[in-house]
Amino acid sequence: MLKKILFLTTAHRYDDDRIFYHQAKSLKDQGFEVEICSLCSDFNGNIDGIEIKAFPVLHESTKHKTDIFLKICAEFQPDCIICSEPLAVISAKKFSKKKKINIVYDITEWYPSFRMLQPYSFFVRFFQAVKFFLIQLYAGFCSTHFIFGEESKKFPLAYVFPFKKKLMLPYYPDEMYIEKNIRKLDPEKITLCCTGRISKEDGIENFFKAADVFRKKNPDVQVSIVIVGAPKRKEDETYFSDLLNLYNWKNIVIKKPAPFQLFTQSYSEADICFDLRENNAEYSKSLPIKIFYYIGSGKPVIYTHLKAIEKHLDISKFGYSVDPEDSETIAKYISGYIKNPELYDLHAGNARKEYEEKYNWNNIRNSFISFIRQSVQ
Repeated sequence: MLKKILFLTTAHRYDDDRIFYHQAKSLKDQGFEVEICSLCSDFNGNIDGIEIKAFPVLHESTKHKTDIFLKICAEFQPDCIICSEPLAVISAKKFSKKKKINIVYDITEWYPSFRMLQPYSFFVRFFQAVKFFLIQLYAGFCSTHFIFGEESKKFPLAYVFPFKKKLMLPYYPDEMYIEKNIRKLDPEKITLCCTGRISKEDGIENFFKAADVFRKKNPDVQVSIVIVGAPKRKEDETYFSDLLNLYNWKNIVIKKPAPFQLFTQSYSEADICFDLRENNAEYSKSLPIKIFYYIGSGKPVIYTHLKAIEKHLDISKFGYSVDPEDSETIAKYISGYIKNPELYDLHAGNARKEYEEKYNWNNIRNSFISFIRQSVQ
């Protein structure tokens, strides 16, 4: 009889890249029966042999969301549950009172995150942060196993519960979702790209400023901009519109967020990929997932100097780590590629090589499968 694995998530879509395309598919390929329940998307059916139960109820009451999880658990009768958020863990714990199973908490986000606290006033944020932190500790108590997406997110659970089994599982992408596209740099034109959520904290203004400085210092070079993404908040839409009017780019392409399978194709024309997000306390400790897709594509990168990147990657092999507000230095690095195409070729080649040798899902897939296999009773 096939062992059953159930994924429960409140804030991730059913087709999340980590949950569906990497973890669930890998388990399905190994002979497990797999189901995903998401509370922030809407779909009911089977995709590639994986059963999906997704409901758009993220803003409903905690009791309503818990009831859905418990109903799914009762119907599917899993042998192991992999959870992405505290509410999913707590719901799984309630189900485990009826059927003894292991609960794996896959921790990929800060809890609480800065965005979770944004809606609250300054004076209320402290108390909400304490409340969410205690909920996180309780979720750790309810779990039997931990998966950590990166070292910095081991705090506090790995230290409060040191004897629980744990696995480090980074966000390395599978080769099948990467389109290799190493460019040959044209000294007379260059295409600069950024992707993801468009907002001030995610660095869109820093990106425009740096590109504008480069454009003014290199009037003979045609500068094109590619943006793949969209604002999520109304204030971000207004902010982005004002930036477009201010910088008045002629050669700019703005694409809607691409489906996961087509993500690396969406920026294939880019020569350099950027992420100039703010260097705040949370961002600095969080490893940006997109960097692995960029280097898998063979794109040199220019990134905000984040402690998480410094700890996990040697970015100097395939790009630059920068102060996101230092437009002059960033423009100088772009100019360096134009003046020295051999350096560009080296960084592009190194990017792909680093992905193939170190940052590929194939390198860590078996450790994940073994960890889950051992957790199934």
